[in-house]
Amino acid sequence: MTSPISSREAAEVAAANESGRQPVVFVHGLWLLPSSWAPWRELFEERGFATVAVDWPDDPATVTEARANPSTFAGKTVGAISGHVAEVVGGLARKPVVIGHSFGGLITQKLAGQGLALASVAIDPAPFRGVLPLPVSSLRAAFPVLGNPGNRKRQVMLTAEQFRFAFTNAVSEAEATRLYDEFPVPGAGLPLFQAAAANLNPRSETRVDTKNPDRGPLLIISGEKDNTAPWAIANASYKKQRRNPNPTEIKEIPGRGHSLVIDSGWPEVAEAALTFLGQHGVQ
Repeated sequence: MTSPISSREAAEVAAANESGRQPVVFVHGLWLLPSSWAPWRELFEERGFATVAVDWPDDPATVTEARANPSTFAGKTVGAISGHVAEVVGGLARKPVVIGHSFGGLITQKLAGQGLALASVAIDPAPFRGVLPLPVSSLRAAFPVLGNPGNRKRQVMLTAEQFRFAFTNAVSEAEATRLYDEFPVPGAGLPLFQAAAANLNPRSETRVDTKNPDRGPLLIISGEKDNTAPWAIANASYKKQRRNPNPTEIKEIPGRGHSLVIDSGWPEVAEAALTFLGQHGVQ
């Protein structure tokens, strides 16, 4: 069962359909909200696209509301999130570009594997089933959740220190403080447990169809200094995806951590995505 489409999502889908422009759907990851894509959406709209930022099921509208109601995030699964995003995508008149970060990057690849995306960009994506590397930094970044089995059905808010390691290790202390004040919300524990056990579970909800000929072009972007989803994970994902008959590319952004979609260097990442789309005739 999928979560109902919010009134905001429905309005954005309707606006995209009415515009007649190529839609781009943005999918956020753990500890963020759809509002984190605001600068990206403005840029993509300026370049002629129509944009939609999807919720995870029952996402609060604002960071303030999310922090005041942390239990809203408990129990969300990769399957439920993917199903909700697929339902939003299904309301679009044109097959969209899908761009996702972190767990949103995993969900992006799931939708692409279902033939629901014209083209896709997965940024510092969480690993899907079959991606084997498990870097120490990834374990440390996930430890605030995975360190307590009871967190499986709970939500966890990162401390400033934990957010610094997992997201903002590659920016200044001042910027890290600003980003922590502005962006993170409690994160569902269950997706991390699902990812951690994926290679032991043949029916894992983190499975991705990497062979579907309707997948479309795919770009994987990796931040050089990402602690949460480092190059080893991104490259292992790329090696599986490149067997697809459609174009598959990977790009490392020098000097960037997991906050690369929200910190002051986000335009470089967005331009990499736009360049890739332009090279493959998506405008």
